[in-house]
This record gives sequence, C-alpha cells and structure tokens, in this order.
Amino acid sequence: MTEITLTTSTASISWWHILLSSLGSVAVLFIMTKFMGKRQISQLTLFDYINGITIGSIAAELASMANDTFWRPLIALIIFSLAAIVISLLSTKSIVLRKLFEGSPLILFDNEKFYKSNMLKAKLDINEFLSALRYEGYFDLADVQTAVFETSGMISVLPKSTSRPVTPEDLGLSPTQDKMVFDVIIDGHIMPNILKPTGNDEQWLRRQLDAQNIKLEDCVLGTVDGDNVFTAYERADDEGKRKNPFI
Repeated sequence: MTEITLTTSTASISWWHILLSSLGSVAVLFIMTKFMGKRQISQLTLFDYINGITIGSIAAELASMANDTFWRPLIALIIFSLAAIVISLLSTKSIVLRKLFEGSPLILFDNEKFYKSNMLKAKLDINEFLSALRYEGYFDLADVQTAVFETSGMISVLPKSTSRPVTPEDLGLSPTQDKMVFDVIIDGHIMPNILKPTGNDEQWLRRQLDAQNIKLEDCVLGTVDGDNVFTAYERADDEGKRKNPFI
C-alpha cells in the first residue's frame, strides 16, 4: 500500500510539474516574443525563421523537463531571446550587420532577361518563379518589367507601364484623400476609446443605429469614416445558410 501511495503521489507531482512548466514556458515565450517585436509573426527573414524555430524548440523542451533541470532551458530561452533582441537592434543601426543577418534583395528578372546567378542564390527554379508571379496576379511574364526577390522570401513585381492599373493621375483627376475608418462597434460592443477620436459620443451612435433600425447586439461591425458617416454591418439570419453557393 505504501508503494502505491508513493507512486500515486509521484505521478500527481509529475502532472502538476508538467502543467506548471507548460504554462510557465508559454508565459515566458509570450513575454520574450513581445520584446522581440511583431516581426516574428510577419514575413520572416532567414534569421527570424531560425530564431523562431530555436526558441519554439527550447520552449517545448522547457515544458517537459524534470524538476532538477527546469531552469536550464528557461535560462537558455531567455539568453537566446535577448541575443535576438540585441541583434535586431544592431541591425537597425548598422547597414553592414543588417546585410549580414537579413541579406539583400536580388533582382531575378529585369527588362525581359533572367538573372540566373540570382535565381540560384534565391534557390528558385523557373516554375517556382512563375508560380510566385501568379500569386501576385501576373499570369503573363510579358506584363512584368522587374521582379525582385525580397529578404522575406517574397517576390515584388514592377509591372510594365502598359500593364499596370490606371491611376487618377493618368486621367488628370485629383480625387480627395481617403481618411481612416474607425471601427466604433465590434461584435455588438461599443468601443469608447475608438469612438472618442471621431468627435461623437455613445448617444450619437445609438441614434445612428436607431435611424437604420438596427439593434446594437445585431451589429457585427460599425464604422465611422472621415466624413463622419456611420455604416453598420448586421449579423445574417439563418436564411443566409440556404444562400451559400459553396459546398
């Protein structure tokens, strides 16, 4: 009976340790990622990619370590994260370090000619290149003047002047500048901090809803544009299910 009790007690401690260490690793990982900035969730450079994988691996190890080795991966996680922060700061100050850690953009195609050496550096073949162009909306290479391989792994395209969209400047027009749109209602809740900069109050907002015969709880999104025009987007009723054209 004593052995069974000890085994049960040990298992209980082990489960508590796994729970606490897992929550601790998530908390530390979240804090360090906040310090490193939002680049970790945007298009990654090579260094950001390596950094994200390594920190994630350390965090996973941290969640499964035994009691006596819990601090080792935790310290490693903090040190590696701090190193990433320092390198990121140095890269913003030094062009040389920025080029070392992030690399440089490569011209892959320009003026109807391919740069094969840069294609090799980018580890891209023709099929991958053409696929990336299609993602950008260019199905005909004849419409492309220049294609650049960015440090994030994306391909930027400069279209030929005859293939780019027409702009108001081309037509001799001078449209008024668009302004920010404020999301003053989200999921049926009024956002006071967002509503205040528009110069309106909650009473004004409720009057706008009443004028459109919309209940606050049915308003999924409510916006106010630069001309102080309120637009509400309602929640669809069950009939919307029968209108779905997709499988």
